[in-house]
Parts: sequence; structure tokens; C-alpha cells
Amino acid sequence: MAHIYDTIIIGGGPAGLSAGLYAARSRMDTLLIERAKFGGQATTTDELENYPGSIEDCTGSSLTERMRKQAEEFGVSFVKNEVADVDFSGKIKTVKCKNGETYEAKTIIIATGAYPRLGGFKNEIELRGRGVSYCATCDADFFTDLDIAVIGGGDSAITEAIYLTKFAETVTVIHRRDQLRAAKSLQEKAFKNPKIKFIWNSVVEEAKGDEILEGLVIKNRETGEVSELEVNGVFVFVGYLPISEVFKGKVKMNDRGDIVTDEEMRTDVEGVFAAGDIREKSLRQVITAAADGAIAATNAEHYIENNFAE
Repeated sequence: MAHIYDTIIIGGGPAGLSAGLYAARSRMDTLLIERAKFGGQATTTDELENYPGSIEDCTGSSLTERMRKQAEEFGVSFVKNEVADVDFSGKIKTVKCKNGETYEAKTIIIATGAYPRLGGFKNEIELRGRGVSYCATCDADFFTDLDIAVIGGGDSAITEAIYLTKFAETVTVIHRRDQLRAAKSLQEKAFKNPKIKFIWNSVVEEAKGDEILEGLVIKNRETGEVSELEVNGVFVFVGYLPISEVFKGKVKMNDRGDIVTDEEMRTDVEGVFAAGDIREKSLRQVITAAADGAIAATNAEHYIENNFAE
């Protein structure tokens, strides 16, 4: 007879690790499946200053490794594998992995996260965390009184550009079109802000710098003219891509592919929860992901109590 877990958590970032901790502390038989590196996107953050109580020189990797060890100490089982398919149609849920292994559980917590869409310019990956950023809330303070750029023209880009003016000396918005796509109210605020400049019809071709970002090579899409902009930081806001492909048709999603939940992290399928960046939400941070995970695990426990009475 196959072993049936109380809960299977898919994804080992802050949301998944927090869910694992709360589930295991509640004496739930818990399996966590992660396809890559435990810690998720947080591991790409060299300095994590905005997580409450983070110790001196705290990094995303060090924080999430402590999360993993803590969950392990309470009894979470960990598997490194990639989920190939899921079946949520029955009372017992099934998770099939690419190596052929199949696992079953009474509840599922989806915490596969999302990743920022890349800008696509040369040296972007090499200088990530060294001047190239995808999160203003995370990294704005590092660029106090410096000149920075923002790539994008939608709501997120303009909202973050306005936010960044609280820290930076100047913020140059680089947009591939001749007008913004952001809401008119945001555009009005941005145009009135004396710290914000605009470069239209242009794309970033290359990030310059050895150890840290020193400038950007920019190409005008209409004229072909190439110029350089001296900046100490560039924030890329061209969208996030949820890691949700395997769950399409299995749970309700929005048009972007984010999983839709209520405030209790419940999806439209009984016994299936979602937590962290994979779900439809306004703020994607380590602290909100961890909170989501705790809520999801707690409600998974309640679901089992109400539906699997001995």
C-alpha cells in the first residue's frame, strides 16, 4: 500500500519552507519536493535587510538554509525532484515526478514561486546583485544618493520608479515605446517628479562594469543610435513569470498564470492550497511568502481534521 502523506509541499522557497515548518510542528507527515535549490529566489539576494530580525550580514542563502534546517529538525522529509504531473481530482492527491516516482497526500501546498522576466541585455546575469536588480523594495536602500535606471513602462515599473526616488539622486526610466503603459494616475505622478527622467523608444543592449555596474549601453529602436548612460544601478520591471505550467487545468488561475486563492490560501480545489509568489498577490517578498506558507499549512491541518476523521 502506498504511503499517504498528510501534506506534500511543492516548492522549497520561503513559502514552502515556512509551510513545512508549520506543518511538521503540527505533527503532520510532511514531504517537500524542490526541483532546484532550496531557498528559491531568495538565494539570489546577497544582503537581506528587510526581513524582520535578520542578523548582521544576513543573506538570502543563509536565512533560507536556517529555514530548511529548522523544518528538517521538526521532521519534514525533503526530495530533490521536478514535478511532471498532478492529479487533484480525488480525495487523495497524487504528485508524479520526472524520475518516475509518485507520491500521495491528503493535502497539497503549491509553493513553486515565480521568477522575474529578464531584460535580455548583455552581462545582465553576470551583474545581477551587483547593480542589476529586480526588486525595489529589497534593494532601494543600497542606491541612496546614486543615479539609477528603471527598465519598463507598465504599472510595476512606474510605481517602483516613484518609490526609488525616495533613495536615488536620479531615476531614468528606459522604455521601448514612445509612451507609458502604466495607469494615467501613475504617469501623472511620474511626470511631475523632478527626479525622474525618461528615455523613449529605447532598449538596453549591455550592462557595463567588471565587479559592479558602471553604466548601460542603450540603443534607440527608431534611429539605431547607440549611447551610454552612467548609472550605479538598474531595476528591471518587465514582468514576473509564475512557475505554474504543470498546474494548468488543475486549479483556477488568472490570465498571467498566477494561482487564485482566498485569504486562507485555499484554491478552488478542496485540499489544495497555494502560497508565496505563485499565487495572485500584490507584494512578493520573503516575509509575505513565509506568512502565506504558515497560513496554508495551518489550514491544511484544519482541512484534514474536518475531512479525514479517524
